[in-house]
Amino acid sequence: MSSDADQAITVYSDYVCPFCYLGRQSLSQYQETRDEELDIDWHPFDLRSQKRRPDGSIDFSVDDGKDEDYYEQAKQGVRRLQERYGVEMNLDLGTDVDSLPAQIVSYYLKGHADYETWLAFDEAVFEALWQDGRDLGDEAVLVELAEAVGVDGEEVTSALDDETLRTEVRERFSEAQQHGVTGVPTFAYEGYAARGAVPPEQLERLVEGT
Repeated sequence: MSSDADQAITVYSDYVCPFCYLGRQSLSQYQETRDEELDIDWHPFDLRSQKRRPDGSIDFSVDDGKDEDYYEQAKQGVRRLQERYGVEMNLDLGTDVDSLPAQIVSYYLKGHADYETWLAFDEAVFEALWQDGRDLGDEAVLVELAEAVGVDGEEVTSALDDETLRTEVRERFSEAQQHGVTGVPTFAYEGYAARGAVPPEQLERLVEGT
């Protein structure tokens, strides 16, 4: 089924972002209070864009200004939100994981599969990293996750080998920045936005104006 514009919330996120995972937990809690769930109009975002080589691989030696103090503060923030939302996580941060392959497959499914299939894959990717600590850059992992939601594994391989699709995904990253998205998660609804793993009541205000 396709997302009805007035029944969808736009979400910019990167699977490797722990706050994106926590933000989705918050969104799920908000959804539980609604008579009808909002569809999620997902837009990919690349937190590692400053570290990417022209071939798309990550150069982890690039200094992005994030030192040990930054990561320690991030971990503390993740732990606070875990407690607030009642969420257990296997990892606090996924600093050595490349989510680009997962985003490419997810973007492909968003355009070629029904909404429920895309959503099941999307949720499985988040769970694989943050609950099971699996490598989202591993094609075999993505094939397994896709097949578990009814997608032929060969579609995953084809999507990852499709340079046109890869270029389109990277263009979506640039578009997000052009739209003023500077960090994730960012939730948007009818011209208004909320950034960060905001609580369910803030998502309610964003959508319902209450």
